[in-house]
Amino acid sequence: MLFDYDTLQFLWWVLVGVLLIGFALTNGMDMAVSTLLFPVCGGNVKERSALISTIVPHWDGNQVWLITAGGAIFAAWPEVYAASFSGLYWAMLLVLFAIWLRPLAFDYRNHGEDAKWFRNWDLALAVGSFVPMLIFGVAFGNLLQGLPFYADADARWHYEGIFLGALLPLLNPFALLCGFISVLMLLTHGCLWIQLRTVDEIGNRTRKMVLIFAIATVVLYLLAGIWSYQFPGWNLVAEAPAGSYHTITGKTVEVIDHGLFDNYASMPPLIIVPVIAAVSMFLAGFFGFKGEALKGIIMSSVGIAFTIITAAVALFPFLMPSKIDPSSSLTIWDATSSHFTLQCMLYAVVVFVPLTLGYTIFAYRRMWGKVSAKDVSESH
Repeated sequence: MLFDYDTLQFLWWVLVGVLLIGFALTNGMDMAVSTLLFPVCGGNVKERSALISTIVPHWDGNQVWLITAGGAIFAAWPEVYAASFSGLYWAMLLVLFAIWLRPLAFDYRNHGEDAKWFRNWDLALAVGSFVPMLIFGVAFGNLLQGLPFYADADARWHYEGIFLGALLPLLNPFALLCGFISVLMLLTHGCLWIQLRTVDEIGNRTRKMVLIFAIATVVLYLLAGIWSYQFPGWNLVAEAPAGSYHTITGKTVEVIDHGLFDNYASMPPLIIVPVIAAVSMFLAGFFGFKGEALKGIIMSSVGIAFTIITAAVALFPFLMPSKIDPSSSLTIWDATSSHFTLQCMLYAVVVFVPLTLGYTIFAYRRMWGKVSAKDVSESH
């Protein structure tokens, strides 16, 4: 299975996207359920324990998608890894610290006896789940606007306006809007999982919530589309000449008006991608409101996948565009590892991605079943 370099570079853009979608569908779901503990179950410890029991068998396996995606980005796009860590490490540390709370909460919450102990660890679990959902959406919002970075002559990365990797400049209005879209979209997905896996009143409480979350997702999604139309975009005019000292800054990139819609304008059939995303999320809420959780979660999965694809198509071929030095922007053509590295990684993917998929399917099938508060131990 030998591919030329250009084909491999494109294949890895697709494969990393698949891994990110897998992470959003699996880990995003259990994060959403954790965030919904108090809105759905309030102060009822046994109901919250029942809700947690629907994700406990799966959450650590779901982390495989995040770890694999991170490893793939490091190996396939080392320049993206270097450039992002040069200025965005406080955002990444915030996500990391939040994710650390989750295994602690899953483990320690069951080693107490009073309601306060359970409430505090459940709150930690909810916060540790909400923060990554928000920050990952904020990250996409900043990528769509372009980041304030550039590469010097020695291929070192610098940021303007983000001193020591500060977080606040990243929390701009459009990025926060994308963050809220991420949260609402995943909460829709989580509500449907709760309906699918619980009985009694726990699942019924989410029927109105899921419709509200889905409609809010679609409304904010359309607002983000209208808002992003005002942004400039980037067009790769020419790659760096052969033998250039620095292939990244040696390319020619032009800034164009309404550039995020340029790929859609040049290939009109692609407009079906954001349409499918919006329609699927609305149908997810509609089916959830009717209590048809299986249909709803299929629709929310499609909606999440196509939302990520929408952003990827808008940016293509850029991975990390720069708004202060367009020639320093990173693309799938100049940020990738060598031909040999990408080829070896592809062999690994052929083996390990089916194993990951197989494990995920096996775990979900083996540990399936409806959960009720009555099933929870009295000590909870």
